[in-house]
Amino acid sequence: MNGLATYNAVAEQSFDELVNQHAALVKRIAYHLMSRLPPNVQVEDLMQAGMIGLLDASRNYDPSQGASFETYAGIRIRGSMLDEIRRSDWTPRSVHRKARMVAEAIREIEAEKGRDARDSEVAEALGMSIEEYHAVLKDSSSARVFSLDELSALGEVVPEGGDKHSLGENPLDGLHRSDFRKALMEAIAGLPDRERMVIGMYYQDEMNLREIGKVLGVSESRVCQIHSQAALRLRARLREWLADETQERLSGR
Repeated sequence: MNGLATYNAVAEQSFDELVNQHAALVKRIAYHLMSRLPPNVQVEDLMQAGMIGLLDASRNYDPSQGASFETYAGIRIRGSMLDEIRRSDWTPRSVHRKARMVAEAIREIEAEKGRDARDSEVAEALGMSIEEYHAVLKDSSSARVFSLDELSALGEVVPEGGDKHSLGENPLDGLHRSDFRKALMEAIAGLPDRERMVIGMYYQDEMNLREIGKVLGVSESRVCQIHSQAALRLRARLREWLADETQERLSGR
């Protein structure tokens, strides 16, 4: 076996080892996403997409960038799953439209009042009963209107003790992502207490909705509503950033 063939064989073996060692990560991320997706979404489809992300991560990982492989792979796996979800968006247009209406109402109320918009105020602004408003929140929980998972899939990695930047992106993009992340963290910190707790337990502690409900002493459906309202409140507060991201994607950046 010549030198090139030996190198390729060793590289392929290391790829296989990385994939085998982190296959459980694919399963964990898939089930975490499934906890707020409709029942017609198959976990097997997410796991298949996640394995593609893991393979991609194994071939492109650069340890010199400072991030651990698990951190890097987690972002690629989640991003691959979200791409699969985007390709088969099952959500009716009316759900997306109502979610945008809620986010806009929240933005206008908070701009006028200078404080967090209350459920009753948003419902009144939209001409809905509080029950109808909560139904909209429930429907939007599975809609691809705004997701912190999608934000993490933008590719930003924060190496331990290092600078914020994305692996493989140019420095200007890295600065943009870093500023966006800062704005996102500030927006999360400014959420009402219960919404901030739900976001923290769901995304940072990776608890599912049922587990969060037990901690807060509320039903799983109520946690779903709180999560949706937090996401729509963040959408309202990050409106300009999200508009910039949409414009960049449309322009092919």
